[in-house]
Amino acid sequence: MIERQERIMNHISKELGINLKQVSNVISLLEEGNTVPFIARYRKEQTGALDEVQIRDISEKWTYTQNLESRKEEVLRLIDEQGKLTEQLAAEIHSSMKLQQVEDLYRPYKQKRRTKATVAKEKGLEPLAEWILTLPNQGSIEHKAEDFLNEEKGVTSVEEAIQGAQDIIAEQISDQPKYRQWIRDTTFRKGQISSSAKDEEKDEKNVYEMYYEYEEPIHKIVPHRILALNRGEKEEVLRVSIQPPAEQIIEYLKREELKRKTSIVNEVMISAIEDAYKRLIQPSIEREIRKELSEKAEDRAIHIFSENLRNLLLQPPLKGRMVLGVDPAYRTGCKLAVVDETGKMLHIGVVYPHPPVNKKEQAKEKVMDVLRTFNIEVVAIGNGTASRETEQFIADILKELNGNTSYLIVNEAGASVYSASDLAREEFPDLQVEERSAVSIARRLQDPLAELVKIDPKSVGVGQYQHDVSQKKLNDSLTFVVETVVNQVGVNVNTASPSLLQYVAGLSKAVANNVVKKREELGRFSNRKQLKDIPRLGAKTFEQCIGFLRVIDGDHPLDRTSIHPERYGEVENLLKQLDASLSDLGTEELRGKIKNLNMKEAAEALDVGELTLKDICDALIRPERDPRDEISKPLLKKDVLKLEDLQQGMELQGTVRNVVDFGAFVDVGVKQDGLVHISKLSNSFVKHPLDIVSVGDVVTVWVDDVDFKKGRVALTMVNK
Repeated sequence: MIERQERIMNHISKELGINLKQVSNVISLLEEGNTVPFIARYRKEQTGALDEVQIRDISEKWTYTQNLESRKEEVLRLIDEQGKLTEQLAAEIHSSMKLQQVEDLYRPYKQKRRTKATVAKEKGLEPLAEWILTLPNQGSIEHKAEDFLNEEKGVTSVEEAIQGAQDIIAEQISDQPKYRQWIRDTTFRKGQISSSAKDEEKDEKNVYEMYYEYEEPIHKIVPHRILALNRGEKEEVLRVSIQPPAEQIIEYLKREELKRKTSIVNEVMISAIEDAYKRLIQPSIEREIRKELSEKAEDRAIHIFSENLRNLLLQPPLKGRMVLGVDPAYRTGCKLAVVDETGKMLHIGVVYPHPPVNKKEQAKEKVMDVLRTFNIEVVAIGNGTASRETEQFIADILKELNGNTSYLIVNEAGASVYSASDLAREEFPDLQVEERSAVSIARRLQDPLAELVKIDPKSVGVGQYQHDVSQKKLNDSLTFVVETVVNQVGVNVNTASPSLLQYVAGLSKAVANNVVKKREELGRFSNRKQLKDIPRLGAKTFEQCIGFLRVIDGDHPLDRTSIHPERYGEVENLLKQLDASLSDLGTEELRGKIKNLNMKEAAEALDVGELTLKDICDALIRPERDPRDEISKPLLKKDVLKLEDLQQGMELQGTVRNVVDFGAFVDVGVKQDGLVHISKLSNSFVKHPLDIVSVGDVVTVWVDDVDFKKGRVALTMVNK
């Protein structure tokens, strides 16, 4: 067992390029019930400062390899029970590092449903097949086949006997692991994937037009095209197939099987080889390749979605601003919601500046009154229906007022999902769905993370093909991203919603609700220790979560930092060594003293690791550090831009809204987000747009082309 675990760890270490000791320590920490964020933040000495993604990769590889080992044991048992397990076969199974290899080796021994070969074996034709496989060069196959005629078993002619033997040989050839691997690799390297129109009428918007007659080498096709083909096939618009190098594959099988050129059975063998490939091998290899391509494409789509979500959640909050949220609409009117600096709702209203009601002047007066009464600093406008007309309406008002108020278009994806949820009803029982949406839009500007965690991550509008991928894989990946970001930022335990708290390391939904209930009883928490009294928050959960929960203005100054309580003793010793006190946190004086500290000597004296000490020192210098503060703030605007205003070569500032395989969509303030194609992101080669831009980035772009008819804008980040 120990030897097996060491072998697995060695394999993970090589595959991920991570030191064996780090891999071993991470697995031990995970087996002890520690969470990924806790290990990444508070066990850096053991992990060598691996980040959350690396720790998760180790965890996933560990689970996969353990499952692989279990499958190996099962396959070995099943073959052994048939009395067919040889030392060589056992060694091959043991050394396999992929599930596909194990299944290939097991294939010849697998209990099959009734096939042509099993029927032929029942008719007693296996000895004839074995004789043919010896490749005799004397005698007559017809003469030999006569020995196997048997009316009772249904073998009434020589042709039937030979055909039955061929069926047995074809299945044996198709089950050879070596052949399958070679054919799989060759098809992948030299085959083509092609598509044709199956039913053009089902493609009303001509979405799949480029795939009506399409062919591309399998090894070159990019992930988003795989997902597009899959979707077109699923919607019955396209017919998709793999075109293998069939002649080359059959020649390979002939070379392997026909070692004697003069054999009297060569014709029968060639027929069996062709049947083995076309009937048995080709369809299953095609399925396997399509599956592998789809899984890789899914993984890429999920990765891009996850990176976009991470960057969206890390958007800097606009702290301490009075915000007016506007949920635009035509017939039902634009809903208004004022929220104060803490996100508390102060006012709800509705105006009708657009058709069919057209009460523009009345709406203008009402909005002006709200802006003045509440001293609004920023207006957040949702980007849904009637967004650009509402933007023009608000921009005109701000121009007339000539004050310091700015506005911003906010991506409202998922706001309607939240507004209709039980959570929103609980939070605002007296508001209508659209009014809750206006509050959500305003709060998204103030603190994107706190508001977006209330929404299913799939609904935040920064993915592509999210409905075409494994929903479990997608959910797991997006949940991991949300957890990582929440724990990196940290949570104010006295203001956080249950939605935010449930993503803190170690906390479940039930415990998050218990934290809020306890807070309502106490009024507020004054120190971290009080959390030990919360129902179902035991010692292990407390250890995992407490470093990520902050108590601002509490009894203990360290409770507002990311320093774990397990280190408070060492921190106090460090402060004594520096001739400082807890009241000096965040001061320039303490910063100066820490700057002159010899980290290596101090770490040895305090008996802590250097990596941990560095984190402690960073937290003492900036006690309430928020990693989002270091990201450029969103682009606030005062005036509106129309599509007609755009001219080729015009320089603009914009915000990246979404990143996909083929480029980035940038909001430059016109009705439609512009596309910067991957080829226009940089002067140099770009492997993937994520290497250049992220969601939320403020970028300088130039107008490359405008299609007024389709309302499309092509942008470039390369200044000509």
